[in-house]
Amino acid sequence: MSTFDNVSVTVKANQYFNGKVTSRTVVFSDETKKTLGIMMPGEYEFGTNEKELMEITEGQLDVLLPGDSEWQRISTGESFNVPANASFKVKAISLVDYCCSYLPE
Repeated sequence: MSTFDNVSVTVKANQYFNGKVTSRTVVFSDETKKTLGIMMPGEYEFGTNEKELMEITEGQLDVLLPGDSEWQRISTGESFNVPANASFKVKAISLVDYCCSYLPE
């Protein structure tokens, strides 16, 4: 996953946590969506509406997934899944570049 062809991109960024996390929405011809984002070092808690696949394209973070009691270290080239209608916590150790895919149920 280095490029996406034939997509629409929303120019206005989604901003969270006073701009410390930003993303842009990419819509594919079949109406599926992804977001491409940047996360500054820090601790954040996110909520989901849909099932998500988070791919870390650069950087390192720790994630605490729903139902887990232990943090997991996720680095460049790794990913994790988050269920729909859940919340999860992350600790961005460095600047994190990510791609979030919204998955069908």
